Amino acid sequence: MSKEESKAPNENQAAAGQGIQLDLLRIFVKDLSFESPSSPEIFQLKWEPEVKISLNTKATQNDEGFYEVGLVCTASVKNQSKTAYIVEAEQVGLFRIEGAGKEQMGPLLGSYCPTVLFPYLRETLSSAVERGGFPQFLLTPVNFDALYAQAIKDGATGENIVTH
Repeated sequence: MSKEESKAPNENQAAAGQGIQLDLLRIFVKDLSFESPSSPEIFQLKWEPEVKISLNTKATQNDEGFYEVGLVCTASVKNQSKTAYIVEAEQVGLFRIEGAGKEQMGPLLGSYCPTVLFPYLRETLSSAVERGGFPQFLLTPVNFDALYAQAIKDGATGENIVTH
């Protein structure tokens, strides 16, 4: 083994030692809406909700190393075929990411960052629903690793998941 070959692993280890730096700079609600079109009549009915939920992630690069990652959830709840409420929220995080290779950015933005944001989105939705006079609304936990893997399997690429 030459002297050059013996240095390569150590240099790679040094570079790997620096690793990825991810900073969460801000979490905020970008959009929030709540509608209760059948109020107050809906409160007089026996509560047997039918819930439809849509959950999406999105990520955009703002500046070099700065990414806006958002979770958008819409929940439409009917009770005895009447719309009880529709609640929609976009919970966003501003992240600074350095030291990540192109192959690492997809999982970071498509899985890791949404996982960080999810509890905040869950609380935002729950609070809006309770203030609307309805029983507690809690999103069940979401496996963003599995959702990201499915998106890749379905043909999405890192470029599709991350909008520049």
